[in-house]
Amino acid sequence: MLLLDGTPDRRRGVLPNPTAHAVAGAHPRRFLAADAVDVVQLPAVEGPQSALAYLQHAAAVPGPLLVWVTGRLMVPARRGGELHLALPGSTPATVRYSGLPWAWLLRTLQAHAGPVLLMADLEADAATWPHVVSGAGSGEIAQGVPLFGVVNPVPPVPAREAGPYTRALLEALQTGDPHSGAVLDVPTIHRRALLAAGQGPDTVPLQWGTPGPVLANVAAAARPHPHPHPEPRREAVPAPLRHPAPAPVRPPDPVPAPAAAAVPAQDDLLPGILAAAHAGRHNEAAAMAAAGEQQALRHYGPDSPEAALWVEVRADLARMAGDHSRAAELWMTAAGARLGRSGPADGEALAALKRAHYCWQHSGDQAPRLAPALLALWERVPGGEGAADHIRARLQGAEENAPPTVAR
Repeated sequence: MLLLDGTPDRRRGVLPNPTAHAVAGAHPRRFLAADAVDVVQLPAVEGPQSALAYLQHAAAVPGPLLVWVTGRLMVPARRGGELHLALPGSTPATVRYSGLPWAWLLRTLQAHAGPVLLMADLEADAATWPHVVSGAGSGEIAQGVPLFGVVNPVPPVPAREAGPYTRALLEALQTGDPHSGAVLDVPTIHRRALLAAGQGPDTVPLQWGTPGPVLANVAAAARPHPHPHPEPRREAVPAPLRHPAPAPVRPPDPVPAPAAAAVPAQDDLLPGILAAAHAGRHNEAAAMAAAGEQQALRHYGPDSPEAALWVEVRADLARMAGDHSRAAELWMTAAGARLGRSGPADGEALAALKRAHYCWQHSGDQAPRLAPALLALWERVPGGEGAADHIRARLQGAEENAPPTVAR
């Protein structure tokens, strides 16, 4: 799965596109119909050649490929007509050189040997709008690539949360279809998202092609297996905000547990928590997550995977609330716990550590305080030297740029 953010405003490098942020934080590894899933996020890729290289690398990998594109479409101010996906620094005057030609994206996906799906939640300015409408009507915007999504006019004020189509689609993907098989029908899930989003009259829906088995149906995975001794379904690299693993089989307690000991599944609580967070009610979301964590601690114990998953939920909520230093601390706690349980080969431990690193980069004046713990974690991971060097270089740069102290 490749998440490509075509946000032109450089200031968004500090505050990523909220639509891309929502996708990245919604457990995207569960969306792909494959046993092992890699998720690559390109939130602020520099230059079309760099973006193309990532696309070509993803397209060369066998198996289902999901490319999720968000951001802005532009046409060059001169010699216009060809759609481009804006990249950092792109303007109508420069997009011909600084943006990713939409045709490059389509041509690369056409070369993929396995099932492919292009999802899009995009915006377009007034000069680009006629080209979007024309391309969507004729199919030129897809050119044979299965394409589903929406294009909206550029809002007068940059959105502070994910677009309604993406929010509705993420909810549909996280809910699944209990009446369907292991793979979701993309046109059905797309129409469901359109209806739930309540798009405005200017929205251009995109629906072209027949995708193969790309989107996984989480509802089907949750159904009981008919075999008397089912094998557990394993995910190679799970993500945060995931469904907890089944509780380990334990011997009976010497004293019968009270009847109220049942703990709500994490996925039962998450929709309400995420709804509160997306609505800006961050304190409410944090309190709900803390209550869920306390229930898991009482029922499974402090060292259980179930309790650890709530740390990751709280870390993501802190990030959504803009408290990146707290988010970094929590992600470091989660990474340390996973490293302690599974060792440095655990892909999810590395994913948690990368999220801690991202939040640390945005933790402002708290970065020096958090750096030693983050360095210690990277030193436990094979291949972590580059990240550790980045931390040291940033700290050294901060020291060199610090104002000199004045002796009294």
